Amino acid sequence: MYVQVKSSNGINTMPVETRLLSQRRIFLEGEIDQKMACSIARQMMTLMEEDRRTPIDIYINSPGGSVDAGLLIYDLIHTCDTPVRMYCLGCAGSMAAVLFASGEHGRYMMPHSELMLHEPGLGNLVTGNSTSLKSISYGLQEIKEQINFLLVKHTGRTKEEIDEATSYDHYFSAEESVDFGLCDHIVGFAEMIGG
Repeated sequence: MYVQVKSSNGINTMPVETRLLSQRRIFLEGEIDQKMACSIARQMMTLMEEDRRTPIDIYINSPGGSVDAGLLIYDLIHTCDTPVRMYCLGCAGSMAAVLFASGEHGRYMMPHSELMLHEPGLGNLVTGNSTSLKSISYGLQEIKEQINFLLVKHTGRTKEEIDEATSYDHYFSAEESVDFGLCDHIVGFAEMIGG
């Protein structure tokens, strides 16, 4: 999709993604994987080189995905010196919900958006001998502890509360997200794009 933009050189046509990036808006949509994480890294690098003080807004509509890729995005957000605000458009599930909840410069949801938390899963069918399966089980437990630690850190909830909330697919409405400490404010679309 293209948009027309007026400038001193007249009217130019550009991809809508380029226009939104120039407004410091990044979209995290679809499944979280390594390709997405690298794309977000490139976009954040570009914006930080231009201006380290003006906030970057990340708009999330994702069912989640790879924990490794999600943790890369988490590290980008939390080790850059540019403020990053998080917005939930629709649904943020699994790793996407963790990323959304980790926003330290504002976490905003639309009235009918929702978050979903659960324990990390295997993702693909696993085969192997009992020793391999035991190793995979230990690895999953470590990932669960790591993710739950991040949720404790960013929500102010106890470890026991987070363990319970992630023990099954737990859906949170916008209001429930605010009450649980996953979200700061419920906003309308006009407020969302107004920054």
